[in-house]
Amino acid sequence: MSKQLYLVKLGEISLKGLNRSLFEKRLRNNIKDKLRPYHSSCTKRKGRLFFYIDEECPRERIIKAMSTTFGVAGFAEAIVCDKNMESCIERAKQLLSRTDLSSYSTFKIDTRREDKQFPLSSYDISCELATVVFSFKEDFKVDLKHPDFALHCEVRDQIYLYTSSLPGPGGLPTGTAGKGLLLLSGGIDSPVAGIEIAKRGCKMDCLYFHAYPYTSELALEKVKTLTSIIAPYLGGTRLFVVPFTEQQLYLRDNAYEDETTLMFRACMMQTAERLCKEKGLEAIITGEALSQVASQTLKAMSFTDSMTDYLVLRPLVGLDKEQIIRRSKEIGTYETSILPYEDCCVIFSPKHPLTSPIKEVARRHFEELKMDSLLDKAVKETEVYFFNPNGEEFFPENTPKTVSE
Repeated sequence: MSKQLYLVKLGEISLKGLNRSLFEKRLRNNIKDKLRPYHSSCTKRKGRLFFYIDEECPRERIIKAMSTTFGVAGFAEAIVCDKNMESCIERAKQLLSRTDLSSYSTFKIDTRREDKQFPLSSYDISCELATVVFSFKEDFKVDLKHPDFALHCEVRDQIYLYTSSLPGPGGLPTGTAGKGLLLLSGGIDSPVAGIEIAKRGCKMDCLYFHAYPYTSELALEKVKTLTSIIAPYLGGTRLFVVPFTEQQLYLRDNAYEDETTLMFRACMMQTAERLCKEKGLEAIITGEALSQVASQTLKAMSFTDSMTDYLVLRPLVGLDKEQIIRRSKEIGTYETSILPYEDCCVIFSPKHPLTSPIKEVARRHFEELKMDSLLDKAVKETEVYFFNPNGEEFFPENTPKTVSE
């Protein structure tokens, strides 16, 4: 069976030292997971991974897999030939014959000679291949800095040729930096926060607070859609949906009105902490940005942090809203995030929330609410949804639907 060959360029991984092979192995496995059920094999060379993939695997699926896998700096469909110029020229002609050059006016040859024993220098190889290119389009101009078209040649164990390279998301392979829990709302910020932490290698599950009927089933479907969009970047994930109507109503009726949002944030942290302990997770990730809303002032976030012993990560803390929106459009979550289905944070917000709480006073007020049994109940009734590395929802056999089962 014939195979498709894709060359994967490594970025930050190449800077790693003795544990580089662990990062490369994780990256290889993350890509292979997205290509199943199609068979794929991988070989490793300096700064590169070479994937041989079943011909039946759709090109669109391969491109999505590569472009949503952190650790990939760039990738390209390539062809391979024997390590001699005769074979290289013949394969270059085949490659160019199926490439539409009509819209290009400038080009360059990019040659990397990793095998220094090869008899021709990089310059000599480029000259030979340039002659081939001119035979297909005589009026081509050479532009080494900003060409319209490039023919790439890499001399390694064999010679690899490709004409275009697509960008990858960069970063480090998901799963190389521990596991966390993302507090996922239906808004713009939290999906972006999850992507930014995943880019640093952190694997994560997602947690959503659902206050039905105050938040509709459409709001839940919106969050599930967001989860399916970011799941490929996370290498697959679980979505924990916490039923929080009873807890929200209790806070509304018993907390100081201006502290309602703060008390809810405290409940979120303590619920997340319970799930982290139960599922072996190591950090809590939020989409908070400094001074964006009342609960995201320095004093408010300091109080929130004091409600858990777990590390709280806020990758968006220094970004403004426009920066976050721009990133959400890049990853494809923006259009879903702006759908008009509000989450419980918005619905139960007080008119005049407290922005500068005194930590000790707010903690005392929270303790007086005696929320432990209500939070334990919420965790016990939490439902779990599963998303594979391609963002498709599935339900594993013999797996309980709720956390407590």
